[in-house]
Amino acid sequence: MDILEIIRSDYQRFPQDQTYAIYAPDVYFEDPLNCFRGREQFQRMVGLLGFWFKNLRLDLHAIQRAGDCIETRWTMSWLAPLPWQPPIAVSGKSELLLNPDGLIVSHIDYWDISRLDLLKQHIPGAKAGTP
Repeated sequence: MDILEIIRSDYQRFPQDQTYAIYAPDVYFEDPLNCFRGREQFQRMVGLLGFWFKNLRLDLHAIQRAGDCIETRWTMSWLAPLPWQPPIAVSGKSELLLNPDGLIVSHIDYWDISRLDLLKQHIPGAKAGTP
């Protein structure tokens, strides 16, 4: 199966049954909250997301490949594990870099909102993007 098809399928099932074999053992991962190296660490992080957040979804809006680079556009949404269970959503993009063996060696996520705007989504009545 083509790596783009594998990624599409993984997004549809996220966070269950991810295809970790497409990642190099020493893959570099970065997002606005995390930075680490290692496929096992990446697998643990995805597992924790699935454990803590209810109704976790990763909706794929676009995917394209140019040489050894893959870019995806997505929205991740969930219910926060708070008594009032606020719905949270973050849109962004991922840049994936492939090595000559076709394994992902770098996975960097960029969010379309700030960390503060993410935090504001947890507070009843707060509006993201307002001071």
